[in-house]
Amino acid sequence: MNLEPGGKSDGVLAGPVLRHSAPDAIVLWLVTMERASFTVRIFQGEDLLLDRPLENSEITRLWVGTRAWLNLLTITPETALPQDTRLEYDLGLTADGSEVCKWIRTWAPHLCPEGRERPGFTLKSRLDRILHGSCRRPHHPSPDGLVRVDEELQKAKKLEDVPSLLLMTGDQVYADDVAGPMLHAIQCVIHQLGLYQEVLEGASLSHSKELTSVANAYYHRDELLPESEFNEDLTERFFGGVRKPVFTTANAGNHLISFAEVMAMYLLVWSPEPWACVTSAEPVDDPDELARYRKEQAAINEFRKSLPQAARAMANVPVYMIFDDHDVTDDWNLSALWETTAYEHPFSRRIIGNALLGYLLCQGWGNQPGNFGQLIEQCQRLFESSNGQHELDTAIQDDLIDQLFHFQHWHFSLPTSPRLVVLDTRTHRWRSEIRRSHPSGLMDWESLTDFQHEIMGEDAVVVVSPAPMFGVKLIEMIQRVFTFFGKPLLVDAENWMAHRGAASVLLNIFGHPRTPRHFVILSGDVHYSFAYDVRVRHKQNGPRVWQITSSGIKNEFPNALLEWLDRLNRWLFAPWSPLNWFTKRRRMWISPRLPEGREAGERLWNGAGIGDVRLDDEGAPTAIRQLDAGGGGTIFKQRAKDD
Repeated sequence: MNLEPGGKSDGVLAGPVLRHSAPDAIVLWLVTMERASFTVRIFQGEDLLLDRPLENSEITRLWVGTRAWLNLLTITPETALPQDTRLEYDLGLTADGSEVCKWIRTWAPHLCPEGRERPGFTLKSRLDRILHGSCRRPHHPSPDGLVRVDEELQKAKKLEDVPSLLLMTGDQVYADDVAGPMLHAIQCVIHQLGLYQEVLEGASLSHSKELTSVANAYYHRDELLPESEFNEDLTERFFGGVRKPVFTTANAGNHLISFAEVMAMYLLVWSPEPWACVTSAEPVDDPDELARYRKEQAAINEFRKSLPQAARAMANVPVYMIFDDHDVTDDWNLSALWETTAYEHPFSRRIIGNALLGYLLCQGWGNQPGNFGQLIEQCQRLFESSNGQHELDTAIQDDLIDQLFHFQHWHFSLPTSPRLVVLDTRTHRWRSEIRRSHPSGLMDWESLTDFQHEIMGEDAVVVVSPAPMFGVKLIEMIQRVFTFFGKPLLVDAENWMAHRGAASVLLNIFGHPRTPRHFVILSGDVHYSFAYDVRVRHKQNGPRVWQITSSGIKNEFPNALLEWLDRLNRWLFAPWSPLNWFTKRRRMWISPRLPEGREAGERLWNGAGIGDVRLDDEGAPTAIRQLDAGGGGTIFKQRAKDD
């Protein structure tokens, strides 16, 4: 692909990513270098089911840079597409002013499965196999779990082996933890594509263009905070007391700031194509920083090599996404105090808003496009406001960010069998009634009530909760202790049991007589994998609940520490232990499954990869696996002895 300055585009920067998929609508997300028209073909074997140009009503285009168009295509076939059979699709691009239509095999051959001419997918009538995972950190040394997704798609020959969908359950990008070489790549992409810049308020720099020229451009962005009385207090509260920046990750030295940086990040983690923009420069001089930069460069080089397979995975299975904190910033909305501190300053407010805008355009929008009409109209106004000046209108941008902060429908559900319900555990927080610095509940009373109404009367549901509803008791106890001493940020004290009100309402949902009979909970976030069988104590006809946690796609927990935590948890919270009666979930009977390949009694599995759950006709798991990114993995087997 030609990406030289002034060159003529002949390809696509990223995508297509296959998003919401149903017999009456197929959604594709992609970014092109020019404004383009599209022709779609859908095949069933040799039969051509659809072959026509897309109507204007099926295309939404956002001009996010002088050489970057974000496109969401909602393809609506005249006749419903068949289910439970492989379909293939092709997308023809015609650049404005051209009569040449180019097909995927020409501009993105890496998206075509081996031995096939085009990508494909299957519209499953049941959720019988689900792949799920979270936490994809590009510079982590582990392999990429999306490569394992691609391998599973390639070898699936029977219908029952074809995944129904891929659920990405949080931290698809790390806006708050960026390697030096990745930040350099981001700046190269911004420059080559002319991604729109912006005026910054309340910072020591006045414009996003200065982010590449200031002395603190790499590894020291926490020092770009404004020098004011308010912000000195802000700095003391987070930097001094917690040894973390305003954006409380310990790695905020390269925290993304502008919308252009966020947009470039998505392109670089989802596609091999934008890397053609990136030079081999090393933009740091300090010896220690240069050594760190080169170490990170080695990890980024490995990540980049596997991107064609990761992109192919996302083009060949329906993908649904929900945010967690790192998609925006670490500990996002952890407590009422965090919210007040972060949102009342214009600079931190803009940074959070830009990350949420990137999530809207690159993740949330594709889940259920019909929910985002007004926001997308405002996005169009924002990008059209540049008027060739390569700069976003400040007033429109701030107004859009306000709308994003008050948006109520990031969560979503699908009328699948069983029903899929994806929770927003970040923007409907139940603030602590005890102290503003204590962790908020992951969902407030109103959103939990809406969730209960959503699932009542269903025989079975699959629920996505980015953080596990039932986690490791010892770790939750440690988080509780740190919260008691006023330091919840030190241990990321975010779990369902950390807030009395939210925990009580959640547990009451499981005890309701009309709650689903089968209740599968898919989670991530914690960087290790486990599976629990859960029941309501003293209730014979209560629901069967499975807590299944897979994390991360490209991230891992420190192995030695995890082994000690696993061992201590078994000792301290054995079935006979009185400590169990001090936990909020004492009403629940919990039996951990044991992963094959671990030592006797060990319950936690540590290895980057992807979760794999198979469900029977009633929505109950028949197999719970963790597929390691580098091959192999484990199956979680039910214990004979209860815990």
